[in-house]
Amino acid sequence: MNIRSGRSARQAQRATKGSGMGRPYILRNIPTYDVLSEENLLRIEAAADRVLAETGIEFRDDPVALEHWRKAGADVQGLLVKFPPGMLREVLKTAPAKFTQHARNPAHSVEIGGKSVVFAPAYGSPFVMDLDKGRRFGTLEDFQNFIKLAQSSPNFHHSGGTICEPTDIPVNKRHLDMVMAHITLSDRPFMGSVTAEERAEDSIDMARIVFGRDFVDQNCVILGNVNVNSPLVWDGTMTNSLRAYARANQAAVIVPFILGGAMGPVTNAGGIVQSLAETMAGCALTQLERPGAPVIFGNFLSSMSLRSGSPTFGTPEPAIGSMVIGQLARRLNLPLRCSGNFTTSKLPDAQAMMEGTMSMLAAIHCGANFILHSAGFLDGLLSMSYEKFMLDADLCGALHAYLDGVKIDDDQLAVDAFAEVGPGNHFFGCSHTMQHYETAFWDTDLSDNEPFEKWEAAGSTDAATRANTLWKRRLAEFEAPALDDGIRQGLEEFVAARKATKADMWY
Repeated sequence: MNIRSGRSARQAQRATKGSGMGRPYILRNIPTYDVLSEENLLRIEAAADRVLAETGIEFRDDPVALEHWRKAGADVQGLLVKFPPGMLREVLKTAPAKFTQHARNPAHSVEIGGKSVVFAPAYGSPFVMDLDKGRRFGTLEDFQNFIKLAQSSPNFHHSGGTICEPTDIPVNKRHLDMVMAHITLSDRPFMGSVTAEERAEDSIDMARIVFGRDFVDQNCVILGNVNVNSPLVWDGTMTNSLRAYARANQAAVIVPFILGGAMGPVTNAGGIVQSLAETMAGCALTQLERPGAPVIFGNFLSSMSLRSGSPTFGTPEPAIGSMVIGQLARRLNLPLRCSGNFTTSKLPDAQAMMEGTMSMLAAIHCGANFILHSAGFLDGLLSMSYEKFMLDADLCGALHAYLDGVKIDDDQLAVDAFAEVGPGNHFFGCSHTMQHYETAFWDTDLSDNEPFEKWEAAGSTDAATRANTLWKRRLAEFEAPALDDGIRQGLEEFVAARKATKADMWY
């Protein structure tokens, strides 16, 4: 039989059964992995409470945030805010444990929290690269290409956000083109801009054109990924955007970016303490802006080479640290964004896949619900790689099956198949195999499983070369999902009007 024929039909069959690829999101059927005892978790939480109460966090260029903290009972001394022990946990009780982010195609809406797992592409790279043209600044065409590649793969559930920076568009206007691309080239959930409050509000207004103002006021349709200026500083650019999303009842993803030994302690435990303190403060601020607004507890632990000062990604210490972050997020009863497919490699090579798999498995086992950076991350997040994107998409496909766990029922135990086949015979043609062969195993898009001689005769290609061929084919075959003409016109008019109000800014 031709194993590769009918892949689309097999994926559709799996989707209807709630397993395999093609689902709007994954429901994990394996447990999370807890690495620390109750005693040690309490010690971390107590240390974070001391940092919050004794050292405090600065909130810069956002007087509204300072007033929120003052009214909530924090000790506000100029820009420095100190928090009584337990205060932030009390504020966070209004945050939902899980929520739905709606897609313009309702079949692709995702649940974030609980046992759900959502894969989204990498985020924020100024450069792109491929095997043909090498490393270069990203353009709007590259940005659109990565949206197309994500939309055309059944292994992702989310269109992501700033997949790469479209540097050929002015800084103060590119958010409009990016959100437009997400809405028109994908029918999955997406992320908006956070680089200025008005850009966050523009992103939300574009979502309102798609979904309607009343629906957006009551439902989450867009995410904003905001970063702490570690150590222990929240700047106004981020908190104003954070509050804009919360005010509109949209979800902010709160993420400290801690390089151990530079922006945080060199020890894993110290970095976790800092991360917990910074993230709780950001998450709590969303609740002071609008109680009940969805929020995601985020984390980005990383290490660095203390010999050179260079960041390192995909290393073991942040991976195991992610396990602890997962435990802490569950104790707060908040959805989690943690880890991803990280690497410092400059090529889609063995280093890239080794480091990426280590950090991706950390995301899987720590209980992350929203996994940003699931595909394309290369060069320490400075570059989005076309080939790495396709290789990572294949890994995401494998993780669908991994997260499904092992199903146990009479059919799966296959006792009747043993009776049919008997000792010393093979299972190739038995009825049980014929019933399940199309859906039994995950089917790779890129791995070569042929005999050596057949692989050699076909050109001896490596995985990166096969990925290069695949992304080009996917782009050539891409068809954008349908979009209502009235919505498209409304978006185009909004973008044109907003661009006309300001001069181009390039930095």
